[in-house]
Amino acid sequence: MAGLRACTTLGALVADFLIHNTSEILTCAGPAPRRGAAQADAGAIARGVVAARQGAIVFVGAESDWRRAGSLAPAARIVDAGGGAVVPGFVDAHTHAVFAGDRRGELRRRLSGATYAEIAADGGGIVATVRATREASEQALAADTSRRLAEMLRCGTTTCEIKSGYGLTTESELKQLRVIAAPAGDQPIELVPTFMGAHEIPLEHRGRRAAYVDLLIRETIPAVAAQGVAEWCDVFCETGVFTPDETREILLAARKAGMKLRLHADELGASGGSRIAAELRVRSADHLIHVDEAAAKGLAAAGVVATLLPIASFYLKLGRFAPARMLIDCGVPVALATDVNPGGGFSPSMPFAIALACFAMGMTFEEALIGATINAAHSIDRDERVGSLEVGKQMDAVIVAGPAVDLIRVGADIIRWVIKRGEVVVEENQSHRRTR
Repeated sequence: MAGLRACTTLGALVADFLIHNTSEILTCAGPAPRRGAAQADAGAIARGVVAARQGAIVFVGAESDWRRAGSLAPAARIVDAGGGAVVPGFVDAHTHAVFAGDRRGELRRRLSGATYAEIAADGGGIVATVRATREASEQALAADTSRRLAEMLRCGTTTCEIKSGYGLTTESELKQLRVIAAPAGDQPIELVPTFMGAHEIPLEHRGRRAAYVDLLIRETIPAVAAQGVAEWCDVFCETGVFTPDETREILLAARKAGMKLRLHADELGASGGSRIAAELRVRSADHLIHVDEAAAKGLAAAGVVATLLPIASFYLKLGRFAPARMLIDCGVPVALATDVNPGGGFSPSMPFAIALACFAMGMTFEEALIGATINAAHSIDRDERVGSLEVGKQMDAVIVAGPAVDLIRVGADIIRWVIKRGEVVVEENQSHRRTR
């Protein structure tokens, strides 16, 4: 209905950016987060147009209404969708994109039958990346991160969250967070920084884990807060990593320091993380592969978003995926993310996450699209300006070379254009280039 609202200001709509000749626009509009039956409503407009001015949407609706209500500024950019669909730019709500080193050797071991736990016990996993990241310069980390962001952009991601957590010392965590604050190069993806010093117990603190928790609370969290380099705090609440009690203590310290809260929960087992998430009313509980119905109802009652990571389940060969259908039926808003990371997040593609959500987690296409856009935006507290195509929001969009459901065609050259703040940043699936 955004188009009809726009028409009430007849003659006042002047745009400098217009997308037309669409088959459909899936706006994903409406209050956030979307839960239950509402998660299946993608807000379809047949053969609509989207218009923007100075990076903000001024009209979404039928082309006939636009012709009555709107006009174009001199030198306006007009994009012909070629009969394809338009969806909001994807919001990747959980990534670990700042790291150094290469763990593809672990992938080969996994393909030969080794488990995540076995690899970690042999000195692999997170601690292997910690060694490499501590040794890397800030400049090298920034350059590597920019290359990963360019891959994500070509897959339609226009906003993403990035965590620290591969430093596990105060200075190394700050180094990663500075990279998130100022990545190398001219890249358009909007970044959301999360402090995750509680990603693992570093090797030098094994056997004295209480001292590491104390370090996080007494030194690292205050330093991060003082420099203002993290909006969120995350903790890996998992058997063998951080206990529910440790998780609560760290998150409460972060909240006191001014950070918002999220956490990894119930990924490798029923760790109790989902119950801590509900108790503290964090914004997002992520992974949730082993969440049960009772815990899901607790998340729903507490207003916690379930951010699910099917790509991680796929590459880690965990043998199961998060119970998205059960979570939706319990009233939990579901978001999706890629979990880009060196050990199990090998794909930068939100469309791949959407496809796995549909075929491995029982979601409909519309539910998955909502999970990759407006619900993901809510999970990182950005739903007021991104995640849907609505008047007043940023002009962040993806144009598909066909109907929107073709996004599930993994490996096909399906994304034609990516737009960020009313500017074309990817055209015909080519590398980032500004054309305005």
